[in-house]
Amino acid sequence: MARVKVCGLARDADLRAAVDAGADAVGVITEVPVDSPREVDPATAADLLADVPPFVTATLVTMPDSAERVVELVRTIGPDAVQIHGEWTPDEIRYIRAETQRKVILAVDAADPRRAEDLDAVADALVLDSTDDSGAGGTGETHDWTRAGELADRLASPVVLAGGLTPDTVAEAIRAADPFAVDVASGVELEGGRKDHNAIARFVANAGREMELA
Repeated sequence: MARVKVCGLARDADLRAAVDAGADAVGVITEVPVDSPREVDPATAADLLADVPPFVTATLVTMPDSAERVVELVRTIGPDAVQIHGEWTPDEIRYIRAETQRKVILAVDAADPRRAEDLDAVADALVLDSTDDSGAGGTGETHDWTRAGELADRLASPVVLAGGLTPDTVAEAIRAADPFAVDVASGVELEGGRKDHNAIARFVANAGREMELA
C-alpha cells in the first residue's frame, strides 16, 4: 500500500483534516519563486508543522536560491524532512543532508528520467512530478504513470508519485506505477490554498484500496 502525503497545507484546519484522514505525511510550502496560493511565510510554516503529531512526517517544501538558505529554513522551522525543488547538484544535496541531519526529498520532472537517475544516490527519496520551467511542482498536470513505474524499478531511492492526482485517479495511478508514496495538493482543493476535507479523506481511502482493485 502506498503512503500518502498531502501537500500545500496553509491552514490549521486543513492540516488537521489531513492528519485525521490518515495521511502519512503533510507538506507546508515556503520560499518558492512562483506565485502559489499554497505558500506561507516561514513563521507560519513553523507554527503549522509544530502541530503535526508523532508518526506523521512534517515536511517542509521549499525552493530557495541556495543550499545555505535551505539549511537556515530547516533550522528555523524544524521539520522532520525537507523537500526541495529546482536545480541542485549532488554536492549541494549532500551538504543539506549533513548540515540539517534531515531526510532530503528531491523533486524531479517525470519527463527527465536521466536527472532522477543521476541524483538517485544522494537523495533520500525522489518525487516524480510534472514541473514548470522553473522546476516547481504543483502544476496539477499528470504524466505517464506506467513510465514512472518503470523508472521507479530502476531507482534505489523510494519514489513518490505526484502530478495531477485526485481521489478518482489515485488508485489507478498506484496500480500503474507502484510507488512508495503518492503526493497530492491541487487535487484535493476547493480553491487555491483551501483544501476540501472530504476530498482529502477520499484520496487517502482510495490510495489504500488499490490492492483490493488490482
